Formats: sequence, C-alpha cells, structure tokens
Amino acid sequence: MSYAHGCTAVRLDRMTNEEERGTPPLPRALEVLWHDRAGGGRARRLSRQRIVEAAIELADRDGLGALSMARLAERLGCGTMSLYRHVANKDELVTFMVSAAPGHPPGTTDRADWRDALTDWAVGLWDVYHRHPWILHATVIGPPADPGQLAWLDAGLAALSGTGLSERDKLAAVMALLHFVRGASALDIEAADHHDTAPDYPALLRRLVTGERFPALAAALQAEAFDADGDRLADFRSGLDQFLDGIDSRVRRSR
Repeated sequence: MSYAHGCTAVRLDRMTNEEERGTPPLPRALEVLWHDRAGGGRARRLSRQRIVEAAIELADRDGLGALSMARLAERLGCGTMSLYRHVANKDELVTFMVSAAPGHPPGTTDRADWRDALTDWAVGLWDVYHRHPWILHATVIGPPADPGQLAWLDAGLAALSGTGLSERDKLAAVMALLHFVRGASALDIEAADHHDTAPDYPALLRRLVTGERFPALAAALQAEAFDADGDRLADFRSGLDQFLDGIDSRVRRSR
C-alpha cells in the first residue's frame, strides 16, 4: 500500500513489522486515525482537522454528492494539490468525516438504568443523523473500525453492561437498535425533504387500499394510525419504546 506525503518512518516500520508477522497492514485512513497525531493541530494554516471540518460543513449544507476536492480547496482558499498532503483522496476524506462528525457519544456507564442509558444513546444517534444526514449515504469500505464510530458502539454496549445479557446478545441488541435508528432517521429526513411536494400519504392510501385486499392496512387507516400529529421525535420515541420492550423481555429472561 502506498502512502501519501507526511507518512512517518515510525509508521513505515510498524507496517513492515506487521507484514513480517503476516498481519495485513491497516488501510491508510485507519492508520492515520489511530496512530497519527500530527494532523490534528490548528496551528498550521492547513491541517487534516481543518480539511475535515470544512468538508463536514460543506456536506451538511449541500450533501455528500456536492463535495469535491476542488470545492473543498476553494472553500479553504488553497490549491487542490495542497489537500493531498493531508488526505490521500475523497474516499479517505469521507472515512475521516464519518469518524469525526458524530462527536462524543452520551455517557452510559454511570447510568443506573440501562433503558434510560440506551434511550439517550438512540436519541443522540437520531440527532447525529439529522445534523449530518449525509452520513446515512456515506460509503466507507469495510465495517466500522475508526475511533469515532467504535466509541458509539462501545457506549451502546456499555449501556447494557449490568443487564446480565451475554456479550453476543448485547451486540445483537445494539446492532439491531442501530439499524432501527438509521432506518427511522432516513425515512424522517426523506419525508421532511419532500414535505412540500409529496402527496398527502394517508389520503393517498385511503384512495387505494380496500379492506378486502389489505384488511390490516385498512384497519390502521380507519384508526388514523398513519395520520401524523407533527411531533416526529415523539413518533420515533414511541417506536423506540417498543424496541426497548423487546430487549427488556430478553433481560428479564436472562435473570
């Protein structure tokens, strides 16, 4: 694997040693995130931290599709080639962004009630996706292995530390909850983005759904289950409570 400018001899030695032991080297982006501290300072005019912060601001405003190295260089007032001294390419930049944008997860280890702790974790993640919706569309090669995402995974697992669940069950619960939050956030953001142009969904369904063909849907429509009250976070919390009820039943059985 080739390295961009600024790679230190120490890291090259470590990579050589790993290869000699038969351990595949880390991807460059992960090597930088876990071991390189030189790019985080603000003293220099251009640093990896400044580049990543500017890229996050650009993606927050215009979406990930609008992010390019040329636009980023223009925003930072530098030449495009100057960026490559700190970031190898756009894929690596996105890895840095996904690690940095969520920030620190809520503290969960000092909470007496696992359910409250996991609720704070899920709502915090909901907030992250709504502040940085481009994360839902970011493509990062391989499973999460950067410090930022692993900090959130660790906090989710820590919330269940006193439940008596096995480590495998804790991981299954947190991963399932992660997918629930991601899915609910994506649907909510999509609905908000098209609120002014999309048709009235309950009204549309009432024109199409009949009790003979879709009896369960017809019953939900008759009960106005699809008619939103405008409090999208409350709807999310309602679904979250049902999800946590399922985890709670597993916790009770384990005890």
